[in-house]
Formats: sequence, structure tokens, C-alpha cells
Amino acid sequence: MSFCKYSTEYVASSQTEVDNIFINDYLPFAPSEFVKVYLYGLYMCKSSASFDNSLENFAKRLNMSEEEIEKAFEYWQEQGLVQVLKTYPIEIRYIPLKNIINSTKLYKPEKYELFNAQVIELFQGLRDVTKNEFNEYYDFLERFHVEQEALLMIIKYCIDTKKTGVGYAYILTVAKNWANEGITTASQVEERLIAFEDKNNEIGQILNALGIKRNAYIEERNMVNKWLSDLGFNLDVIIYLAKNLKKKGKANFNMLDTILMHYYELKLFSILEIEEFENNKHELYTLAKNINKAIGIYYESLDSEVENYILKWINYGFDKEVLLELASYCFKNSIRTLEAMDATVLKFYKLGVLSIDAFEKHVQGVIQTDKEIKDLLDKLAVTRKVSFLDRENYKTWTEVWQMPKELIDFGASLAKDKNSPMQYLAKILANWHDKGVKTIDEAEKISLPSYQNSGNHKFENFKGRSYADLDVNALFQSIDEIEI
Repeated sequence: MSFCKYSTEYVASSQTEVDNIFINDYLPFAPSEFVKVYLYGLYMCKSSASFDNSLENFAKRLNMSEEEIEKAFEYWQEQGLVQVLKTYPIEIRYIPLKNIINSTKLYKPEKYELFNAQVIELFQGLRDVTKNEFNEYYDFLERFHVEQEALLMIIKYCIDTKKTGVGYAYILTVAKNWANEGITTASQVEERLIAFEDKNNEIGQILNALGIKRNAYIEERNMVNKWLSDLGFNLDVIIYLAKNLKKKGKANFNMLDTILMHYYELKLFSILEIEEFENNKHELYTLAKNINKAIGIYYESLDSEVENYILKWINYGFDKEVLLELASYCFKNSIRTLEAMDATVLKFYKLGVLSIDAFEKHVQGVIQTDKEIKDLLDKLAVTRKVSFLDRENYKTWTEVWQMPKELIDFGASLAKDKNSPMQYLAKILANWHDKGVKTIDEAEKISLPSYQNSGNHKFENFKGRSYADLDVNALFQSIDEIEI
């Protein structure tokens, strides 16, 4: 018996670490029962001093037979994750996964005998295949769970497209990229190669536009497949950009891929959209500089700002004049980042205020509303500026409750002599709204609500934000409640 050991409760409340390599490289391909055995065994390794660590108890806990447990550990031994030290009584040693990755695994010769012969035949007359190269192939097949026939097809295609000088590092790069896409069987590789062949005409036109006089490599065919199938570009756009690169002396697939990804992120897919963007780029950069100046920031490079903000706002349909007005407002209200300004722009977009005419019309509407509220404050003998809370209340009374202006004015005449007239007006109007009152005649028949002066009402003592520049600030205050 151990002198010191963890309690069962302590062990149950602690943690068992599982290496991400196991989750990524082994778990997806192993039978579910085998995964369960590996994980529970890992747990038992951490807590062996506190449990009955025997095969019999192990099997009972997992509701499996002892033979099934042994079969699972044989599988994990073949994968190199454990070592069976003794068979009776069985004893298992778990091997750190970092040791597996950093060590050269030994493979059964008979398992790859036919594969070896086929690889040698593929490279016949080109170069020799070393033992280390074979081991790299074996390791790839085991770790990525790729069919041998699938890798043979990839090797052949690499040789056919590269002709001479193709190294195993290049082959494995292609194979790993495809495996990461889920292409692990011979039928899936064949499907990918057929897709390549189907695009031979398009690939030929792109090579010609770039001025490249050779066959396309596999990674280049992958790019073409991505441009046409995944990104959704038409062939005419790709050829147009390829010819432009050729004129600039920068004709290669990597540069073309960079440009296409750039336009994809900008949501520019046609030649017309791309030409318009390039022609207006100077104007967009000038707008970016002016906006930055208005909100008090400076950037050495404007590329990111134009791509992530300016172009987006223009695509929303905003006039440049409106954007500059918004930038001025942001500066006045201590909004000094493009991200914060973006939130303000989005609020106006939801209001449909995109042109300078719509902007001015909206401003006039807000000014008119503020004038009506100021008139109401005068009727209540309240001498202060219109506050945000005033606007919220007035919007509720007129737009939500649909109360006529004359009824609100009548309520003001009743609340005028109270110590907190705005609060009492709100109480009167709420009372009328609850009773469905819509006219002054109906209101006169309703008794007024009781009034108590607490001396600390939020309307009386509200120190809300008031605005020196009513025309602009009232407008922006009116959109603060818009959700984005």
C-alpha cells in the first residue's frame, strides 16, 4: 500500500491533459471504442495510486470485455502511442506524443512492399528513391491516414507536371495540402485530377496571358481551381489581371493570386468594378486623409483604412460630403477612432440617410422636433435646453402613443404650476394613454393623477447632456438608440 496517495474525490476533481496532436492526428481516424480506451488509460496513468488499476476493473468501468481492451491497445501500439510491456498480466506504457513526432518510426516491410516497388517504377529513369524518402512517405500515410494508391496517384501527377527534378518535399507538400482538405482516398484524388483536366483550357489561357510557356504546376492548378470555383471569379477577369501583370513585368501565379485575393476581400468581382476602384483610388485616399484630419488621427499608410472602411461606406451609397459631416461630429463628441466612427455611419445607413440632401432634410426634421419640445418647455415655464431625455419622452408621446400635439399642450397647461412640471406632464399623459384618451374633451372628463413633490425627481434634477450646436448635435443624439 502506498504511504501517500490522492483521495478519490481529489482525483475526480483534477484534470487529465490530452495532447492536441492526438486530437488532430489520431482521434478522427480511430474507432470510437479505441479512443475511449486510450483516454481512460491516460486518466488511469495519472491516478493509478488511487484506483484499482487492473485490466478487470478497466474493462468493467468501460463496459467492455478484456479482449476488446487488449485489441484496442494493440491498435494504439501499432500507431506508436503506447507500448505493450507484458501480455500476461498485460502492462501498458504510454509514450509522450512529442517523442513520437521527433522519432523515426519503424514500419513493417511487408506492409509497404508493393508500394515501394510502384514508387521506384514511377521514378524509373529520373532519379533514385532513398530510404529516408520512403520513410517520409510512410509517416505521411500513417499520420494522415491516406490510401497508398492515392499517394501514388499524387506522385505520378507531380512527376508528369514537373517532369524532372521533382523532390519528395514538393510531393508531400501537395499531398498534405490535399489531405487537409479531406482528400485521402484514390477516388477523391481522381476527382481532383479530373477537375484539373476539366480546366485545362482555362489554365492554358491564363498561362498565355501571363506569358508562361510551360505546363502549370499542381499548386498553380490549385490556385486556378480556387479562383474559379471557390472565389467565384470569371475567367475574363483573371485573364485581364494576368495581362496587366505581364505588362508590368510581374507575371507569375503567386502575384496573380495575391491580387485576386485582394479584390475578393474588397468584394470586387467584375472588370468594371475593378477599373472603377483603381480609377477612383486617388479620390478615395484623399477622402480618407480628410476624414482622418476631421477626427484628429493620422496614418502613414491608408491602404487598410480605404479597404476596411472608406470603400465599405462608399459601397453603402454614402455621399463623400455626408461622411465628412459625420467625421466632424465624431471629433466634437470625442470619437477618435475609425471603428467608433464606423458604428455611427452604420446607424445613418439604417436610417437611409446617405446623400447630403437626405442629411439636410433629416437635420431639419430633428431641428423642428427640438423646436416643438422647446415650445413645450416654455409652456411649462422650464428654462433650460432640450435634453436627450426630453427627446425620448416626446418621441414616445407622439410616435408610440400617437397623442395629438394639442392634447400634449393641454396636459402642459395642467402641469405648468407644479414643482416638477415635466415629470407631472409625463404622469398625466401616461394616465390618459392608459385610458385611451385622444381628445381634450375626453381628457377633461378624466380626473388628474395624484401629485407628490419628492424634491428629487429625475426630470427636475436631470443633468442630461445639452447641446450648444443644436443643428448637428440634436441630429446625432436622435440616432443614439439605434441598434447596430
